[in-house]
Amino acid sequence: MDFNLTEDQLAFREAARAFAEKSMAPHAAKWDNEHIFPVDMMKEAGEMGFMGMYTPEALGGMGLSRLDTSVIVEELAAACPSTAAFITIHNMATWMVASFASDDLKQEIVPKLASGEWLASYCLTEPGAGSDAASLRTKAVRDGDSYVINGSKVFISGAGATDILVLMARTGAPDSGYKGISTFVIPADADGISYGKNEEKMGWHSQPTRMISLENVRIPASNRVGDEGDGFAIAMKGLDGGRLNIATCSLGGAQAALLRARNYMHEREQFGKPLAAFQALQFKLADMATNLVAARQMVRLGAFKLDNADPEATLHCAMAKRFATDACFEVVNEALQLHGGYGYIREYPLERYLRDLRVHQILEGTNEIMRLIVARRLLDDGVAEAIQ
Repeated sequence: MDFNLTEDQLAFREAARAFAEKSMAPHAAKWDNEHIFPVDMMKEAGEMGFMGMYTPEALGGMGLSRLDTSVIVEELAAACPSTAAFITIHNMATWMVASFASDDLKQEIVPKLASGEWLASYCLTEPGAGSDAASLRTKAVRDGDSYVINGSKVFISGAGATDILVLMARTGAPDSGYKGISTFVIPADADGISYGKNEEKMGWHSQPTRMISLENVRIPASNRVGDEGDGFAIAMKGLDGGRLNIATCSLGGAQAALLRARNYMHEREQFGKPLAAFQALQFKLADMATNLVAARQMVRLGAFKLDNADPEATLHCAMAKRFATDACFEVVNEALQLHGGYGYIREYPLERYLRDLRVHQILEGTNEIMRLIVARRLLDDGVAEAIQ
């Protein structure tokens, strides 16, 4: 076993860090404060290849592994977790189209997504279907060479500012469950689509979040991704990588918070000594670093399993997402605590990291659902032994 990054991965990390420090970090506080969706920066990220990291090279992507991708995303998230998170959602949607759409649809759509010319939203959640995604009600009815789609989606990242919707809708009977769901690519400005208000969120201010309503939206049947009934499986395959992506965004935020906490402990003095001289605070820093490294190794293991099509890759991705998003939120919370009152004001970025990382425990499947996925799989014979 070799836990060291390869020369290529070290080069990816340095390139991503340089980009993040130049094009993201100086603007992240303004994006947050003024609720700016930095489309121009994402086009610049597309020029670097970051909008199609694990999309095949033949379709304009970088063709990277999930482990390579995690190395890059961690650096982007250290500058701005919110914006990095949208970039990963776009990557997930792009990969789904690149992997399962028809050749014609791939050639038409994917190069523009991978370059950052177009942006994509992932549309699964509905007002009555969150954790129970298989109960979604948005309907797609075949009408000759078209589908007519009616329904609504909520909590959609980038909605109203993206170009493409990768949307899951029911093509089967109302009681068909996950087997009756299909995936579609829909132009974001198609007739019959309307967008709700930009939700006022605790964090993730650099990306809009809106409800999407679809009323008699007609699209060509060729815009279906995969076969009828494959949509739920496609969505879940996307989410395996999506869970690693969002866990990696937590790693980036926690790494940035850890470094700031260490530096502050050297700079700040109380009772005639720097904070770094107090053993209780040394122990706190040690625990933060230990939990962060443990989270990083779980994420990278999950990425390795996904890259190698391990039979238990979904289990590893769920465990990594649950552990990393919980552990990294606590790292940021402890870093804020070490800063005292300064950590609570906007002059320091810790309160922004805290707000941005909190939602990672909810989206891409709540951490309670991650526990359910893990527990159900572990109860099957041989699984606990297989992951040893």
